[in-house]
Amino acid sequence: MRILLVSQMYPGPEDPDLGAFVQSLERELERRGHELERAVVAARGGGKARYARLGRDAFTTARRFRPEVVYAHFLVPAGLLAGLTSRAPLVVTAHGQDVRNVGAYPGVKAATRWVARRAACIVAVSNYLRVELETKVPEARGKVEVVSCGVDLDLFPLAPAPADPTSFLCIGSLIERKNVVRLADAFARVGSGTLTFVGDGPLRPALEGRPGVLLVGRLAHGEIPGRLAASHVLCQPSLVEPFGLALLEAMAVGRSVVATRIGGPPEFVPAEAGTLIDPTDVDDIARGLRVASLLPCPNEAARSAAAAHDLRRQADRVEEILERAARGRRADAPPAA
Repeated sequence: MRILLVSQMYPGPEDPDLGAFVQSLERELERRGHELERAVVAARGGGKARYARLGRDAFTTARRFRPEVVYAHFLVPAGLLAGLTSRAPLVVTAHGQDVRNVGAYPGVKAATRWVARRAACIVAVSNYLRVELETKVPEARGKVEVVSCGVDLDLFPLAPAPADPTSFLCIGSLIERKNVVRLADAFARVGSGTLTFVGDGPLRPALEGRPGVLLVGRLAHGEIPGRLAASHVLCQPSLVEPFGLALLEAMAVGRSVVATRIGGPPEFVPAEAGTLIDPTDVDDIARGLRVASLLPCPNEAARSAAAAHDLRRQADRVEEILERAARGRRADAPPAA
């Protein structure tokens, strides 16, 4: 099958984010014998001009490659550009920010509605995101399938526990949605161990100089498995988290997690793998840190829960959706007898 991948989430050299998942998924599709061409831009840098470049690349690649199906990551603008530049069936994955943008910026809702009508199938990375998308964009109803982000269990192997003291780790941008200041405040109430932030952003000054808090900035995705192995607990108390890939990667390494209960994490974090917290309550975040630190390390139950989201399993589902779209059947059409 000839697949044109259109993505605005492709990782640059310092992006330990969902762009790495996009790369891992496409490599798995290629391993299965599918032919892929790409029109992609890095997740950061380049301003709005990068979207013009993405549209140009998608158009020229589609004309040369003649894909059987176009697979886009992010509804707008990547999904919009993919749908406009090729007549091939369109499958698009919604990751979270694209759904939050609906109604927040002029023109985005209309563009997203067009993408929903154009798409043969929309993939949402969590049921939470599916409900949010279908509420905001009625045209998506009946077209959305939930396929979570997968984790490469070979890249994130079960790791032995590091030496004490307890090491808490947070991976993500230092922004309001990631709730990093409340996390640091909660850590101060725990009163022991260390808290390391991997990532950067405008809230960095609010975290600097705190006892036991370490700021290492952005790291390449290849360095994340080692960082997880050197920690005891991964913390992601976001105000809202459509999925939470860092949580899944930590669980694969055998680390217990502290996760927000707002969004996708309740769908894949069982009690034996960690604890869910109210992200607006510093005391509850501190409680979560204490509870998670008492769970086993390595946490084999967390590893087992992550294995249900093995990248290869998720690739199976994406492959089936792409093949169905290429055959011309919509997501809500019944399978052939």
